Amino acid sequence: MYDYSNSAMPFLFHSSSPMSGTTTATAAGGGSRLRIFSGSANTRLAQEMACYLGMELGKIKIKRFADGEIYVQLQESVRGCDVFLVQPTCPPANENLMELLIMIDACRRASARNITAVIPYFGYARADRKTQGRESIAAKLVANLITEAGAHRVLACDLHSGQSIGYFDIPVDHVYGQPVILDYLASKTMCPDDVVVVSPDVGGVARARAFAKKLSDAPLAIVDKRRQGHNQAEVVHLIGDVKGKVAIMVDDMIDTAGTITKGAQLLHREGARAVYACSTHAVFSPPAVERLSSGLFQEVIVTNTVPVVEHQSFPQLTVLSVANLLGETIWRVHDDCSVSSIFQ
Repeated sequence: MYDYSNSAMPFLFHSSSPMSGTTTATAAGGGSRLRIFSGSANTRLAQEMACYLGMELGKIKIKRFADGEIYVQLQESVRGCDVFLVQPTCPPANENLMELLIMIDACRRASARNITAVIPYFGYARADRKTQGRESIAAKLVANLITEAGAHRVLACDLHSGQSIGYFDIPVDHVYGQPVILDYLASKTMCPDDVVVVSPDVGGVARARAFAKKLSDAPLAIVDKRRQGHNQAEVVHLIGDVKGKVAIMVDDMIDTAGTITKGAQLLHREGARAVYACSTHAVFSPPAVERLSSGLFQEVIVTNTVPVVEHQSFPQLTVLSVANLLGETIWRVHDDCSVSSIFQ
């Protein structure tokens, strides 16, 4: 595993961004009443984001009582400030979600002017609709909790489905990790005529199509599968031609890796020369690492929206940083500039 530096991402910079050369680090962090705090879920990513903005992370005290209750205290004033709280709700999902809610409450009670929950990975997003009787729509419930806690805005990266944006009664800035992965793939010596982008299921076709369009308008293939239950999938057949091609499978997240590994097995049977897996969120619940390191994949490319710990690393894994992307988005939100233009 290695980290790929995205320090040179020209499409991210605009005339007033902190890294464009026209704004000093001091002005970006000191004179604008912008504050960034990190929860305990992904401190390293938050630190990289603050570094991009030329700032230091805000001082915050987070501890747990003997019975597991979470205590949060801001250790600097945020009165009248534009506060951004960085906390993905990755495993342990319930702990990290509760920590985020308490952080939001602490900022609200400390008279912050605006509170933005920066959620690089939004857990519970898969429960976004009713597919069976008597089941919850947890994505809406979590959206309500974040809103009621006192957040004024949410900044999320690659939500599992677009309709999740509508579950929030506050503004949502939805950013995509695709530019980071596309930049990395552009640095590899791949012949565009040899590449085919593959969606691991029908539900991800729109995502894969957008990815293929930006990857030299590559052809698209779809893995048709029938899901038997949660974290279980049965691959049926492939729609499209991958024979002799380099297949790039694109998904928003890899959890147990069942879907993507069964898809890779099918691609190899259909004659793919090599298979790459690309995903924004590396959740990597067991037995994901064993499946991904089994030799099916030439490379597994993910981002650091979810922290990848040492025991989850394997030779084929590449972790890219989205710190510049999220840092630039934070600056644009704070400066009332366009966010969507980053991806055009």
